[in-house]
Amino acid sequence: MRGWIANKLMVRIPTLSFDRGTLILHPPPKGKAWVDYATWDDRVEKFRIKAIDYRRVVEALQNEQVHFIDEAKAFVSLELVSSLAMEPYPHQTEALTAWKHAGRQGVVVLPTAAGKTYLAQLAIASTPRSTLIVVPTLDLMHQWYAQLLAAFPDTEVGLLGGGARDKSPLLVATYDSAAIHAEALGNRYALLIFDECHHLPTDFNRAIAEYAIAPYRLGLTATPERSDGKHSDLNYLIGTEVYRQTAAELAGKALAKHEVVQIKVKLSQHERDRYTELIRLRNGFLQQANIKLGSLKGWQLFVQASARSTAGRKAMLAHREAKAIALGTDGKLRVLSNLLAQHYPERTLIFTADNAMVYRISQEFLIPAITHQTPIKERHDILTRFREGEYRALVASHVLNEGVDVPAASVAIILSGTGSAREYIQRLGRVLRRGTDGEKLAVLYEVVAEDTSEEGTSVRRRGLENEPQRSQSRAEVSSVEGTGVRKGRKGEDKGGLFAAESSGLYRVDNDKEDR
Repeated sequence: MRGWIANKLMVRIPTLSFDRGTLILHPPPKGKAWVDYATWDDRVEKFRIKAIDYRRVVEALQNEQVHFIDEAKAFVSLELVSSLAMEPYPHQTEALTAWKHAGRQGVVVLPTAAGKTYLAQLAIASTPRSTLIVVPTLDLMHQWYAQLLAAFPDTEVGLLGGGARDKSPLLVATYDSAAIHAEALGNRYALLIFDECHHLPTDFNRAIAEYAIAPYRLGLTATPERSDGKHSDLNYLIGTEVYRQTAAELAGKALAKHEVVQIKVKLSQHERDRYTELIRLRNGFLQQANIKLGSLKGWQLFVQASARSTAGRKAMLAHREAKAIALGTDGKLRVLSNLLAQHYPERTLIFTADNAMVYRISQEFLIPAITHQTPIKERHDILTRFREGEYRALVASHVLNEGVDVPAASVAIILSGTGSAREYIQRLGRVLRRGTDGEKLAVLYEVVAEDTSEEGTSVRRRGLENEPQRSQSRAEVSSVEGTGVRKGRKGEDKGGLFAAESSGLYRVDNDKEDR
């Protein structure tokens, strides 16, 4: 009889449960705060709530002193024995503190080579709960795996992606695999870490964040901004930006002192005549079609128009040939030859915009090349030899921009590239690692075809905050002092685990008790 009465009483207690990427709250509790997050589902005749609103709903119920049973969470505590022996740089400590002050939610923006992975390890150590780390590539997944094993040697680390389907409480996954399994992963992890988090706000990837109840979230990137404007969605999916520093602010401290030198190359008379003719043909069509380039919409209209008429097709072909002339002028190869001789035997990375130029440089200068066509084993072998000093130079296109552990170099040469600020910052970051030489002076050369559209591309990609002031000679650039920016959100937990957990109303061990 007592058991029957107890069961009846339990039925009346509101229960929060996880259901395939959403939450169900039934029976409806007293109070009004939770109503803002709930939608009635006629199929099950219960209120359904977005999984991403889990923390807000729990805190709303707590604030109204509502008793409820939490059957949604399935994450656990981690018994972490950390071997993190390296003293954090001041900017890493500041970033971690800023993230904690924001309730352990938010985005940290740091340049390539500034130690974002180590910052994430510090966040894991200070938030010992089951953790999912999401990365864009398989290469990065394996890099994170190795680094986590070294940082937490007594903790089981798993992989999700590339054929691996582990279910470890400390898991590294690719964005693709995590999105595919988002409904199953949604209630198992308390902390989500999004590496290169600018990949998250796509229609496919955002499910990782939206289907997850994780109360703690950390986004890491060098450039959160996206051309489609969806970077603003990071505020909802992860949290607001809590800390940012640039390469210039960290130069001479966490990063090597560095400078950027722009070298302008004149086209040959034959190249100039042909370039002018092609641009005249293209611009004539654009004027007739009332299309203005310079924006994403203008480019889209040009692409559409090129598919509708012979004149449009000729204009597009002219545009591409003119671009190829600017990017691949023979004058750039003469500059490259001089720079390689000037900096020998310094370790040098050469970047281009297309594979054809990569292979041309590789053949003419006998330099190892890496493209997306390079087999993984061969790529690893080339990078190993570059790291060990057997190869002094390496040429690549876009494949080394992100997600590949590239050995530190002291010289980078951009012969051509896109207008992407992200690509530019990533390429600059390849020479910013200090290594063991605290006095290292890194230099990035940007070789640009003069009086061509490439000058505008250069302006777009470098922006105003991506680099120190440019020079035409190799003079040391003084470091810019800066302590970064901390942005705490009013009323939030300042450094501890979120309020419902720290007060005892919310518990990590998945007990099904009357709160």
